[in-house]
Amino acid sequence: MVTSPTNSTIKFLCSYGGKILPRYPDGKLRYNGGHTRVLAVPRSVSFSELVWKMAEMCGSTVTIRCQLPTEDLDALVSVTSDEDLANLIEEYDLVSSSSPSPMKIRVFLNPPKSAGSRKSTMSPPSLALPSSTSSCSTTSSTSSSPRSPSMSKPPLPPSPPRLTTGKNQCYGCYVHRNSRNLYLVHNGNHWQ
Repeated sequence: MVTSPTNSTIKFLCSYGGKILPRYPDGKLRYNGGHTRVLAVPRSVSFSELVWKMAEMCGSTVTIRCQLPTEDLDALVSVTSDEDLANLIEEYDLVSSSSPSPMKIRVFLNPPKSAGSRKSTMSPPSLALPSSTSSCSTTSSTSSSPRSPSMSKPPLPPSPPRLTTGKNQCYGCYVHRNSRNLYLVHNGNHWQ
């Protein structure tokens, strides 16, 4: 029998801005880069309030994917409603009942797949970001001016310094680039 927790707050361990990549020696998935913050909210928080607080924390609209307490990073669960949130909290409560301290719910925040439709429903958060939004709009207007509007590409997220060749060595790392993506992969003692 599981007793209801006496703690009135829930803690979420939120990671954003990085990537889930395999670790070199054993291939086990790990979260690399980005930021990780703890967000404490009342246990009675609604899904919409939680999304708003997480969007405010990372500076843009987000989708929420969570790691179940008994699963690895390859089996993340999307949380999209109050019912999903209640089920997730229940799973963590079951595992936390046998541990001396309550567990933090592991959350990975990503920009939504269709960013245009979500941004119209939420007003932008009031966090100051290090000029990422202004550089995106500048880059977008500059790069799309010589092209026709139908050929313009969406702005890319911040990345390492731009390199012009297919494979370059720079500051002890290798950068592999195909026509659309830039990949950095850690291989032993270096990134490639």
